[in-house]
Amino acid sequence: MSDQLRGDLLKMMKEKAYRKGEYKLSSGKSSEHYVNCKPVILNGRGLWITSHLLLKTIEHDAKAVAGLTLGADPLVSGVAFASFQFWNNTNPKFMIDGGLIVRKEPKGHGTQAWIEGPVLPEGSKVTVLEDVVTTGESSLFAVEKLRDAGYIVERVVCIVNRQEGNEARELMESKGIRLISLFKLEDLI
Repeated sequence: MSDQLRGDLLKMMKEKAYRKGEYKLSSGKSSEHYVNCKPVILNGRGLWITSHLLLKTIEHDAKAVAGLTLGADPLVSGVAFASFQFWNNTNPKFMIDGGLIVRKEPKGHGTQAWIEGPVLPEGSKVTVLEDVVTTGESSLFAVEKLRDAGYIVERVVCIVNRQEGNEARELMESKGIRLISLFKLEDLI
């Protein structure tokens, strides 16, 4: 079933997420390839498929998934729900405790929190989710905030790795992070 789901998601990504032209990326780089996963992951079927495929890539001992707002918001919620749906009846010990959203700036009032979601025990393992990775900088921002909060982060999982050289992979490896992607840019072209 997962090969069929992967094929369905790839088709959706090619049709709704990929564009060729002249674009400036959030990293500041220019590219002729643009990938915007939001039309796919903000679609019920697209999010369902993506969430189930991402769930298969997180560590079995992860207590939560997390990601930087806004691109990861639907992914974090979708994978938390898929975990409950999939593991609750079959093997609840693998079910994650929830999702964490990392803010780009601390909350401007109240607790001044960087992270929203359930409070997990210090030392809990968290897998970071990302829609598209180019340089890896935004993923590492989320990793650093989670590590500052006392969580263990060893893996970032993205839908698409743009493969701008090996920059993102090398950067993550230098921080003890394994980068996993469902697709590479070349799969969408």
